[in-house]
Parts: sequence; C-alpha cells; structure tokens
Amino acid sequence: MLYALILAGGKGTRLYPLSREENPKQFLDIINNKSFLRNTIDRIKKVVALENIYMVTNKDYYGKICEEIPELNKDNVFVEPANKETATCIGLSAVKLLKKDKDATMIVLPSDHYIDGEQQFRDTIENAVETAQRRRGLVTIGVKPTRPETGYGYIEMGNRVSGEIPTYKISRFLEKPNLEVAKDLLMKGNYLWNSGMFVWRADVFLREMEKYLGKTYKRLMDIYVSLDTENEDKIVENQYNLIDGISVDFGIMQKTRKGYVVKCEFVWDDVGNYGALSRFLKSHNGNGVRGNVFIEQSENCSVFAKDKFIIGFGVKDLVVVEDGDVILIMDKNRDQEVKHLVNKLKEKGNYQGYL
Repeated sequence: MLYALILAGGKGTRLYPLSREENPKQFLDIINNKSFLRNTIDRIKKVVALENIYMVTNKDYYGKICEEIPELNKDNVFVEPANKETATCIGLSAVKLLKKDKDATMIVLPSDHYIDGEQQFRDTIENAVETAQRRRGLVTIGVKPTRPETGYGYIEMGNRVSGEIPTYKISRFLEKPNLEVAKDLLMKGNYLWNSGMFVWRADVFLREMEKYLGKTYKRLMDIYVSLDTENEDKIVENQYNLIDGISVDFGIMQKTRKGYVVKCEFVWDDVGNYGALSRFLKSHNGNGVRGNVFIEQSENCSVFAKDKFIIGFGVKDLVVVEDGDVILIMDKNRDQEVKHLVNKLKEKGNYQGYL
C-alpha cells in the first residue's frame, strides 16, 4: 500500500527570526494564507488517502501539529525522542510502516517547501512510485537548476531508464557546492537540484540501510521487535540514544547503487533562506518588501516588516527582518550564515528568550 511520510521536526533556523524554536518554518504562512505544513498535506492527500498520511516530528511540535492538522489521526504522528537526522527519523518511520504493512511504499516529503503546479506534482510522484515498485530502487525527485545555487545539493543524471516523465539512474550525489562549482554544474546541463523528496519501498530502504548504516539498522531492528509491546517507548528511547545521527543523503543516497531520479516539471523552492524568500516579495523601488515598508534611494534590499513601519534610505544589499522582539540586519550575500548566527546566540546563553 502507498503511504506518505512528512518530515515535520525541523527548526528552520536559516529563516530566523521569522522562524523560531516555538514556531518554526513549517508552521509559517509567509507566502500564502496557509502554512507550509498545511500546503504539504493538502497537496499529498490528492495522491494518498488521509488515513495513510503520517508525520514524524519531535515531542516539542506534536501538539502543534495536532492543532494545525486536526483531521490527521494522532496515531499517525510519530514522535522521535531525540533529533538524530533524516536517515534515522525516516528509518524509524520505515520500521513502523513495515510492521503495519510488509509491502509499504513510502513517499517522503519535507513539510516546508513551496510547490506550484499540483497536477505536475501528482504525475511526478506517481511516476516515482511506479519506478520504486517496479525497479525496487530508491527514487528521488530532481529539479532542473535555473541558477548557480550554492544552498542545494546536486544529482548527476546517468542513463535514462523510462518514461513520459524523464527518469534516470543516478550517477552521483554532490553536496552543496561553492559558487564556481555551481556555475560549472549549471553549464554542464546534466545535473539536477536535490529536492529532498524520496519514494521507496520500506523494506528496500531498510536493506540499503543495513548495507551502509549497519549499526543504525541494528538499533532500528531492535525497535521493530518492540513495536506494539508495553516496552516500546522505553526501547525506542534507549536505542535512539545509541544512534549516531546522519542525513539520508550522506548516509545512504550517496552510496547506494539503487538510486533513481525523476526530473520534475513543477515549480519548486525550499524557501530555506532569505535569498529564496526574497523571490516571493513585492517589488518596491528596486527592492523586495513585505509588510509596512517604505524604501528610497536604495537597491537590492529585502525588507520584512511585521508590526513596525520600516523606512530604508540610501542602503544597498541588505536583508532587514522585523519580527516582534527581534530585528535582524544582515548583508544580503551572507544569508546562508544565519544558522551559524543562531548557534552563536545559543552559545551565549543569555539570548535564549529571543530564539
């Protein structure tokens, strides 16, 4: 049977201060009147029955998810006892779904991406499901690059293997490149952005995990045995504490020989930083603005106002974000560093109330 798994435990720190620990990116309605999470649910429930849609998150967001998506069965929200990266949370979800259904096929989706073109999205996902089931492979969705982006990973397309929607064997995964490498990849034309969306059978995924992340696999199999027993929660927590977390890209997708990529036709953006979010702003005198903003004799700035009136005069290449008790002013070319800035604030200790 077909299942959707939505990854909803992220902190979204690269969009701080709009995204905070108590209200991270997936719960924000900064592009339309619905949160990223709500948009994700509404999009995938046209492919997968609501009762087969699951989420994985941490205990801090469990209640918030139940409020945001009240129609979702609370038992369909898997809670991790600790953050151990995507390979682990997907693995935990895989063993739970496999316990329920030995033929489970998983559509793994981030909860915080922007997608435009719902029919193309559905067609692409259905093609990926067919590939995953027929070829017993690990399938990802790739996006044709439109610029030399340094914030995304890249996938090199190998031989075309099927279809009306182009599907390729994966030659290799590349993690986020520097600008010169990104320009070269764009020129070559045989690379796609890694969207972070995946489709695979749960048993196939776990077999690949056994090959490449053997210790994590063993811990998850101990959890599998404990499922639906009175010791389940205790064993999940104990085994999780023994796992060294790693992303699914680093841990499995860069190593597997069973990787396929479907080239999507819909518009996609992970809106992961202020450079990305700026593409959705209203134009104002050569700048991008949101909220109550007036900007004059300035260029290439992105200004986000929430409660206050912001005036910009004679400035260039800035990001200005006002959100409640925090105002961020930043060089626009350093938007990838916000996550490090937030970590610095955490290290200081006395700024926790602003995070």
